[in-house]
Amino acid sequence: MTVGFIGTGKMADAVLAGLLNADLVEPWQVTACEKVAERRKEIQKLRKIVFVETAAEVVKHAQVVVLAVKPQDLDGVLAEIKPAIKASNLIVSIAAGKTTGYLQKKLGSTVRIARVMPNLPLTVGLGMSAFCLGKAAKASDRTTVRKMLSCAGETAELPEKQFDAVTALSGSGPAFFTYVLRELAKASVKAGLDRKAAPLLAIQTMLGTAMVLLETGISPEDFITAVASPKGTTEAGLNVLEASDIADVLARTIQAAADRSKELRG
Repeated sequence: MTVGFIGTGKMADAVLAGLLNADLVEPWQVTACEKVAERRKEIQKLRKIVFVETAAEVVKHAQVVVLAVKPQDLDGVLAEIKPAIKASNLIVSIAAGKTTGYLQKKLGSTVRIARVMPNLPLTVGLGMSAFCLGKAAKASDRTTVRKMLSCAGETAELPEKQFDAVTALSGSGPAFFTYVLRELAKASVKAGLDRKAAPLLAIQTMLGTAMVLLETGISPEDFITAVASPKGTTEAGLNVLEASDIADVLARTIQAAADRSKELRG
């Protein structure tokens, strides 16, 4: 398999690193273009892949082409690569908010397309990537996309109509989780914890909790019950949460992100 990257930002490099680390491709099988010279030099030095001048050249050299440019730059890239696309190409877009219908309209109804919503933890091999296929995609494309993304985390194929909610939860979610983590750490310092120790305790607690939930399959409700002893410290804290409007705040947070995702659609 030959792979091309149009744009080599953090998310693209996370996918690329996963492919290389899993030995799915060799560096000489990867072609890329990047308009920022400094970034191009950085990635070339780090990954030893082949850089070309234009997006159209990437398409000519690669079977699977990953579109990893900013949404506002996408139209120009699509117009450039359209004449170069062959029947053998699979176009994988990680451009935020742009639907398969939008991409199909710009590139043609017969072009094989996959849309992916990855997230930043992909950079440490713990990503969550949702994907869907365009109307012209083949069954083998599903296998290809899943194999590519699984190198750096978990994957889920979901209906595209769910992608605004996906974007809000797994795309924007890392920032929301970190916001809560930061505030818990700050509050623990006020409660008497050492300022340097607080971030480590908070981060490891979040990580450990996530791993327990993931590996045991226990529901959040059952996990909370298991931790909260009657009349204990956890119950005291949970009582404050339950009496607050935090559930409504979190619901509005997700909805705001999902609404913005809708606005970004093409």
